[in-house]
This record gives sequence, structure tokens and C-alpha cells, in this order.
Amino acid sequence: MNIKKELAFQEFVRRESNLVRAPYTPEQEFYSVIKSGSTAKVKELCQESLLSKKGLGTLSVNSLQNIKYHFAITAAMVARYCMEGGMELSTAYGLSDFYILKADGCTKPEDVAALHPVMCLDYAKRMKNLRKNKITSRHISACIDYILDNLHTRITIETLASLVDLNPSYLSRLFKKEAGMTVSRYIQDKKIETAQNMLIYSDYTPSEISSVLAFPNQSYFTEIFHKKTGMTPLKYRNFNFRNTEMGGKG
Repeated sequence: MNIKKELAFQEFVRRESNLVRAPYTPEQEFYSVIKSGSTAKVKELCQESLLSKKGLGTLSVNSLQNIKYHFAITAAMVARYCMEGGMELSTAYGLSDFYILKADGCTKPEDVAALHPVMCLDYAKRMKNLRKNKITSRHISACIDYILDNLHTRITIETLASLVDLNPSYLSRLFKKEAGMTVSRYIQDKKIETAQNMLIYSDYTPSEISSVLAFPNQSYFTEIFHKKTGMTPLKYRNFNFRNTEMGGKG
């Protein structure tokens, strides 16, 4: 594989959100990044003030009321995406209500805009913590961080054991007890989740994705992908593309 291209693929995987670019809508990327728990990417995307955001419609001739309406819409969308990602309904709606009330009390458009990144980061941090749900030991937490940062490599239990200075057999038992699955299953699941995002949010081929995620070969990647999603990689991409197109026309 071309070295430059492989490095580009690896950079895609290393990004915590796994969402380098979205060919459909910037809004979809934004909400998906929050849902993924990528606080670094959320900070980057929130550098543009809500006041200067392109494409905002006029919902009120009053500038303060207009930005409040857009803030409320954002809060509702973020809550929905985070619930899809596993956040409890009561938590998602509770946060949405809290921030909408905070925005409603603002007296200047700039104050509402300043609240926007605070809300988005709050949701993102909570979604990030959900990834480690029920993970209490620092050893397993360190392993999970390593796995998520190195999905582009072949990760073994020996590598992880060396990382946290534990016996491989003991680490295997501890990981399964705390994560609820074996190390290999966890790694496989995260690689497939990343592949799903790459199929939706990039134009990389299944063969390229298989290579950058360090699967032994494309056939094995397709087999595992089908087992988890019920579709081949190409069918998964086409299915999600059609759904997005239909959603955009609604």
C-alpha cells in the first residue's frame, strides 16, 4: 500500500471520533462527533461561534431570540444523538432542559453563543465516559485507551499485559470480568465500529479499510463485518447512503 495513503488512513483511525470528514452534511458530522465522545474534535468544531455559523436560518427577527431558537434545536439534536449512543433518556433530556433554560436566561446573543461549546463538551465528556462504563480498574482503563488509540495495529494480550505490567492470563480474566467480554472480542468490536464509521464518513474501499485496521485479509474482515452488522461492507455503505439521502429530502 502507498505509504502516504496508509498514513492518511491511520490518522483517520487515530482520531478519537473516527470522523475526519462527512460527505453528507456538516451537521451530521458535528452531532456524530459529540455522540462518539471525542472531546478534542468537539473543541475543534466549536471554535466557530454559533453566531457566525453558516447556514443558520432566520427563526426570529430578534437576534437574541433567533440564536436562542437555534440553541434549543441544537440541544434537542445533541440529546437525540447521545441517546442513540447509549445515554439514558432521563440524562439526555435533563441536560437538554438545563441548557435550554440557561440559554433562555441570557440577555445577549454572545452569552448564548458562549454557552454552546459548554453544552456540547458536557455531552461529549459524558459520552466518552460511557465507553468505560463499568470499567473500574486503572489497568483495564489503560488497556481500553491503548486499544482505542491503536486500532490500526495488531493488538495482542501480550502487548497489553506488558503495558500494564500484569500476567497475560490474569489480565485476560480481569478484562472479561470488568468489560464483560474477552480482549479479542472487544478489539474486534471496536475495529468493526470504526469500519462502520469509515464506510459512512469516507470513500475508502473495504479493502483499504481492512488493511488499515490490520485485519489478516479482506475476506476475514468481510466475514466478521457481516457477522456483526448483517451486511457486507459495500451493502452497509449503500444502505446508509440511501438512508441519509432520504433523510435529507424529508
